[in-house]
Formats: sequence, structure tokens, C-alpha cells
Amino acid sequence: MAIRVLIADDQMMVREGFSVLLGAQPGIEVAGEAVDGRDAVERVAALRPDVVLMDVRMPVLDGLAATREITADPDCATRVLVLTTFDLDEYVYEALRAGASGFLLKDASARQLADAVRVVAAGEALLAPTVTRRLIAEFARLGGPSAGPRARVEQLTERETEVLSLIAHGLSNAEISARLVVSEQTVKTHVSRLLAKLNLRDRTQAAVFAYENGVVRAGERR
Repeated sequence: MAIRVLIADDQMMVREGFSVLLGAQPGIEVAGEAVDGRDAVERVAALRPDVVLMDVRMPVLDGLAATREITADPDCATRVLVLTTFDLDEYVYEALRAGASGFLLKDASARQLADAVRVVAAGEALLAPTVTRRLIAEFARLGGPSAGPRARVEQLTERETEVLSLIAHGLSNAEISARLVVSEQTVKTHVSRLLAKLNLRDRTQAAVFAYENGVVRAGERR
């Protein structure tokens, strides 16, 4: 089945451009458009797309607030790919904390955009090295892990905690498989279980959780 995408941007030319680019990609269907964050939240509720391309700066409700509302709905499986022209640390970090499954600059090529949509739709979102570095830097600036969710970390087995750490360092399932000398299917099982235990939607949120709760420390290397 085609991946259904909602495009949320307050600029008509941007929406139309993305619609043309994605509409020409195999396996991707543009389900609709939204003109601001509030419109995006309402259209997600009505259309239930697989992925939302979400601009950050929009009137009425900005993209970060809209992302929080969408991802806060436990019955909504829509994933958010944040798009912006502003390559700023605060946007990267806040977008990921808001529940976004990916972050991409608007100057990405059509192929990069389509690939990002497919990755996010599959739940295999990985943090690019540049985004990981920003996440670590921002985490270090804020000064340490939060105390609240730590109890949830204790629910993980030793191997699940190890897999979580490797996810936070940006490793793919194949790379984790090679590192731990286990099958890729075993890695996928560990990932699914730790996401369920931590009540997280995907790998990107798992990486953010790991940094915020002391599973991975700023400056730590793998």
C-alpha cells in the first residue's frame, strides 16, 4: 500500500512543490495539505495519514506544538517528519522532544525527501550524525538527566539497555547486529520490546529518551 502523506506548510508554493515531488515517487501518495499547525492537527484526525511533513514556523499553531498534539494521541499512528529552512540546534532538539520521528532541511533533494518519508513511515527513523551531535550538545548544555522516567529504564533487561544505548549512538539494526554478534531479527525483537516497555513510538524517541535519562552520557563514545 502507498504511504499516505500530509503536507503542512503555510506557504502555498512550498506545499505545491512538495506535492509534485512526492506525487512522482513510487509508493507515496499525497493525502492532503494543511495551511498551519492547527489545520494539520485537524487534518491528521480526519485523514489519518502515515506521515506528516511538518513545517516549524507556521501561524495559529507552530509545527512543534502541532507535533506534540499529534503524537500525544495514543490512538494516532501518524509519524511526523519536521521540515525547516532553519538549521538551528533548538529546532532539532525541540522537534525530537515533541515527538517527531525525523528532521530534514527544506533544501533536501527529492530523493532524500522520499527516502526520509519511507524511513519514518517504517518506524526505522535513525538520527543522522549531525543531529546526534546536536542532541548530545543540547543535552550537555541542559545539565543532566531528568529524574521522572528513570523507573521505566529499570524495566529493561541488560541487553535491551545495551541496544537502547546503541540506538542513541545512531547505529542501525544491521550495525547493532554486527556489534553484538546476534541476528538482525533478534535486534528487531529487542527494539520492539524496549519501545513497548518505555512507551515510545520509534527509535528516534528512544534515542532522545536515552540521552535525557542517563542511559547515554554526553561525550560517551561507542
